[in-house]
Amino acid sequence: MIVIADTSPLSYLVRIGEIDVLPALYRRIIITVFVLDELKHRAAPGVVQQWIAKPPAWLDIRVPRILPDPELAELDGGERDAILLAQELGANELIIDDMDGRREAQRRKLHFVGTLGVLRLAADKGLLDFKYAVERLRSTNFYVAQDVLNLFMKGD
Repeated sequence: MIVIADTSPLSYLVRIGEIDVLPALYRRIIITVFVLDELKHRAAPGVVQQWIAKPPAWLDIRVPRILPDPELAELDGGERDAILLAQELGANELIIDDMDGRREAQRRKLHFVGTLGVLRLAADKGLLDFKYAVERLRSTNFYVAQDVLNLFMKGD
């Protein structure tokens, strides 16, 4: 399974202490060099900088070989490169939160999931308590509309 991740889902999962659900769910995660740089950036939360300073063995770092097209011009570099790499590698999953990035991924027929989707899947597999994970997520600057959150909460 080929799974590409953008910056924000990784950052949020690190910040709430649930980053280890990724290898449990997907085995390996691929990120781009741009995403790596965003995770290392001095503006990134300290816990994220500490985590990425010693990347886990399950994290693979690559550079997309295909060039961006004009439809990607409005996206942040992390989203742009994650989408390009997902296209190039024929990814099974793109983990991305940004709404514009998700729209572009959908337009390109890429299958994607966000931080909440990863947490829901992990909870469904018994890897974490969804409500507790969402509480921790909401204590960060993560934003989700209540009606969207309610959809993910069904069954809990």
